[in-house]
Amino acid sequence: MSKLVKAKSRKFWLTFVAVFIGTIIFQMAANGVFAAGTPEAEQQFSVQVRGEGKPVMLIPGLMSDGRVWDELAGLLAKSHQVFTINLAGFGATPKVNNPSLEVVKQQILSYIRQHKLDKPVVIGHSLGGFMSFWLASSAPSAIGPIISVDGLPFVGPVFTRTNATTVQSLAGQAQQFRNMYANMSQQQLIDQSAYSLSIQASSDAAKQIVMDMITTSDPNTVGQAVFSLMNHDLRQDIANITSPVLLLGASGGFSKDEQKSAMQTLYAQQLEALPTAKLQMNNQSRHFIMYDDPNWLAKQIMDFLGAQL
Repeated sequence: MSKLVKAKSRKFWLTFVAVFIGTIIFQMAANGVFAAGTPEAEQQFSVQVRGEGKPVMLIPGLMSDGRVWDELAGLLAKSHQVFTINLAGFGATPKVNNPSLEVVKQQILSYIRQHKLDKPVVIGHSLGGFMSFWLASSAPSAIGPIISVDGLPFVGPVFTRTNATTVQSLAGQAQQFRNMYANMSQQQLIDQSAYSLSIQASSDAAKQIVMDMITTSDPNTVGQAVFSLMNHDLRQDIANITSPVLLLGASGGFSKDEQKSAMQTLYAQQLEALPTAKLQMNNQSRHFIMYDDPNWLAKQIMDFLGAQL
């Protein structure tokens, strides 16, 4: 092959490669593959900060916002720096396009690193309690003591009343829940949630606060969260947790002693992989312990935190 032909051939392939790579780069940039010049993932929570001292994070539950922690946050802020989390799409917090509890977990851990929080205490209610277990089992060295207020490592047994339940056995129901909420109107969410108010809280005033938060929650976000809860079983993962753990359960929604006893057994079984975890049941309070028995809740939390000093 002559030098001229070789030169032309080399030029052709260089041009082809340049165009090919350029096209790929253009497509990758258009699809958000590169971090530079593209927006980061949507921020899936907001934070309210008050007080000074050792950091404490408060995470609300499904269809709730930071209002559930108002009284406790005020108490803790006297001796701690309190970070109240508001999850996107719940309560008064605006929704995001792609809600994800997995992203929430990663973003909270990033927030802890970015703000150099030294092993914060994490207190969560319901879904927030599950999140406290998830954070502490995923990043044990980054999380301090955790307190779960009526939130479990795996929500499945709450539906079935047996810890033999698995993610696989609930796969069909999980998908049905997600589809149902995705197609639900705001009014349908309100109407459906009204049926469960009696097991959420005791007083009419507390029920109204709960309903106010439900009224402004996003149905699709709720469905995605329920689906995620039913697809994540942390009962073995909690063995990774190295910080003290307190689970505060509520069985006041049941009328019979044997039902309350069965719930205590179910809660205790969820902690079997972490023998050092403490379980304390409130047999009078319903799910929103902060409304039904705020003094008991505050005492349990303050005594537990005081024991860690």
